[in-house]
Amino acid sequence: MIKINRKVEYGLIALKYMMGKPSGELTSVREICETFGAPFDPLAHVMRIMNTNGLVQSEQGARGGYRLVGDVMEIAFGDFIEMIEDQPLAFATCVLENDERCNLQDCCNIISPIHHFHDRLMEFMRSVTLRDLMEKRIPPPFAQTIPDSYAAV
Repeated sequence: MIKINRKVEYGLIALKYMMGKPSGELTSVREICETFGAPFDPLAHVMRIMNTNGLVQSEQGARGGYRLVGDVMEIAFGDFIEMIEDQPLAFATCVLENDERCNLQDCCNIISPIHHFHDRLMEFMRSVTLRDLMEKRIPPPFAQTIPDSYAAV
């Protein structure tokens, strides 16, 4: 099953909630937790990540909280996931460009189609902005057929 993790979900929940508030208004982690029943520590961690990466800005103090910065909603969904998870998106281990290798990689008969699928999936994930996601404006699936070079494994 391909799925996003809870940290990404918490980030999306927080951003959508903050989008619904007047511009510049502060939102506390506790407020989001109480509204949606999210656990405090994981949500606070995600908010710190988003603050560090410039999506939100924190304001300290008794009446502190977070506010959206700039046009956060134009960030690509794939980039958002990588930021929150602090690792590259990958459909399979063999597509990663690091020392981690699949034990079948040298004799794998599906590596070419897996790489092609990964490339198409990443293209799609980077074409969808957070605004598209929040406003249900997801672009239609890519209509391109599989090139002949990928047909032979």
